[in-house]
Amino acid sequence: MSNPNLWQENNERYLSAALTLLRLLLERACQSNVPPTEPPSPPEPVPPLLKWCFLERAVYALVPTVPAKRPVVSKPVTDKQIAEAAAAVTEAEALEPPPAAIVLSQRLGLSRFERQVLLLCAAMELDTRIASLCACAQDNANRPYPTFALALTLFDEPAWDILSPERPLRYWRLIEINQPGAQPLTTSPIRADEHIVNYLKGLNYLDDRLAPLLAPLNAAECQTELPPSQRTAVETILRDLAQITNLQDAPIIQLLGVDSPSKQLVAQYATAALGLYLYRLPVELLPPQAAELETLARLWQRESLLLPIALYLDAQQVEGCTSAEGQAPPLDRFLARSNGLLFLDTRERQSHLGRTTVAIAIVKPTPTEQEAAWIELLGLEATDCAALLASQFNLSLSEIREIACKVLAETGDGECSVCDRLWDACLVSTRPQFDNLARRLDTKATWDDIVLPAEDIALLHRIADQVRERETVYEEWGFRSKMNRGLGISALFAGESGTGKTMAAEVIANDLRLDLYRIDLSAVVSKYIGETEKNLRRLFDAAEDSGAILFFDEADALFGKRSEVKDSHDRYANIEINYLLQRMEAYSGLAILATNMKSALDTAFMRRLRFIVNFAFPDRSDRKHMWQKVFPSDTPTCGLDYDRLARFNLTGASIHNIALNAAFLAAKLDTPVTMPLVLDAARTEFRKLDKPVNEADFRWEAPAGVVV
Repeated sequence: MSNPNLWQENNERYLSAALTLLRLLLERACQSNVPPTEPPSPPEPVPPLLKWCFLERAVYALVPTVPAKRPVVSKPVTDKQIAEAAAAVTEAEALEPPPAAIVLSQRLGLSRFERQVLLLCAAMELDTRIASLCACAQDNANRPYPTFALALTLFDEPAWDILSPERPLRYWRLIEINQPGAQPLTTSPIRADEHIVNYLKGLNYLDDRLAPLLAPLNAAECQTELPPSQRTAVETILRDLAQITNLQDAPIIQLLGVDSPSKQLVAQYATAALGLYLYRLPVELLPPQAAELETLARLWQRESLLLPIALYLDAQQVEGCTSAEGQAPPLDRFLARSNGLLFLDTRERQSHLGRTTVAIAIVKPTPTEQEAAWIELLGLEATDCAALLASQFNLSLSEIREIACKVLAETGDGECSVCDRLWDACLVSTRPQFDNLARRLDTKATWDDIVLPAEDIALLHRIADQVRERETVYEEWGFRSKMNRGLGISALFAGESGTGKTMAAEVIANDLRLDLYRIDLSAVVSKYIGETEKNLRRLFDAAEDSGAILFFDEADALFGKRSEVKDSHDRYANIEINYLLQRMEAYSGLAILATNMKSALDTAFMRRLRFIVNFAFPDRSDRKHMWQKVFPSDTPTCGLDYDRLARFNLTGASIHNIALNAAFLAAKLDTPVTMPLVLDAARTEFRKLDKPVNEADFRWEAPAGVVV
């Protein structure tokens, strides 16, 4: 609206003229209803029974009823006055910009007579004299309100069809009818909807009945320029909408994908270019009852006609919601009954929505675009930090802006750099919600703690280096443009239990400063058909953008060999494995599989794995190194013979258990950890593992000159 003050003046001028005409019409109807002057009738005799009533009740019962006062009309209303008032209304109707009543009539399809009826109802809230004039015009003091019968007698060109529920007054809920008992519809009180009255006054706001369900998405918050990939999506939407003459006939814009923040940003920019305000409605808030849903859809469609607004329906978390009565899902019913510009946030394209649709896939900015966004917020001096963040985290523009603004506003503790604090903030912000499907491990092991052959250590370093250098190879060197799958990094850790597979995963996660999640296979695998695939999809989708490392322990239980199809169970088991193969290839992060039985894995997995690390049983030299590193530097030890301990044929996990148990024995005795205590703990570990115990191996004689 170019000049709000001018529009407000025009609107007030129109309302003043319309109320003047309305009062004249009511006053003329009052004059025709004035009864002839009659002498007062004598009071009726008091029944004897009332004489015995309580004094107060008797007094009130004997007081005669005072008739309601009629409005005083000083002069008769002439046809000339009516004509002049009607001409003033006609002149006000032609003002530019047009008054609210004219805009409402045009957009909701009201006839002139229907607009007059609506103004009669709204006048009750605009002029205190209207109520008494209505009672007078209807010659009934008990009817100080408008009725259809009154409207039919007041205005020219009356039409009975305005009483139909399909006509605008009742269809758009512009008026409310109070029809008690068997009272005829024509004489029942009618009143204007409160929101419509305020709209006629010039107060443009969202209906109070919609406000609790909707949240505004303010395009003014968009402070960074859209990247080219998303700007193209906005241009596509605007180009499709430019082909229609009325936004009420716009197709449903389906925004496909899993990145809701980016889809909201695209919708915000598109609506801002059209001069519209955008509101978000989660689909789970749609009422399942048909009557309530119909009211909601009717109110929204009315608002979309009266106000410059568009709706963003968030169906990201809804999968196949259906009503309790077996009817169409609430979303489908709502869309079939709503017009206007609607954006539908959904993972996959929805069909049978009852309206024409346009589907546009929205993805997060590319790593190069994310790096540019980081540089824009942090400055050119943070180019290296921006490249590091963009290579490890897949964030939307709104997430990048939120994290950067929060970290830059903090003072910091003086020890961590801004880049380190940004990294930690990205970890927290993107930490996936796995529910009960996975558990985050607190990684403490470092490269100094793990003992493996040099070849295996080099292979673990290579895995970490590939995760670290993904952006250089995929983006700068162009491998992403040549590959459409296999961009993720997968590794198999195979070996006996206790040989260091979990510890190696912790070392890599700690080195990369990424979260490590152990997958709970008991929660992922389900006996119900299709549930395992759903859990796997939730698992990978949640981890996709966080840079998290997924650790599938005992992977042979999930990644087993596909079998020959003999029944439906075999068929669906093979479908699960096929889906897992595809999802592993599509996952952009690091996935580590650990197994004790390498031969049990499906051969298709072996082809798709980029690294295979075999964790052999440690030899004596490795075991000696393990014993030398197993005790923390703060643990008091005395006289430990590492060569003697290395002769025990044990894995690293067993060595750790023995060291821990020996430490507890020493703490109980308030002494350092000594060889007798370690041998005692080793004997216990052997028995736990059902290994043969030769007491001579656990007997200790201190060397000469050594006090134990």
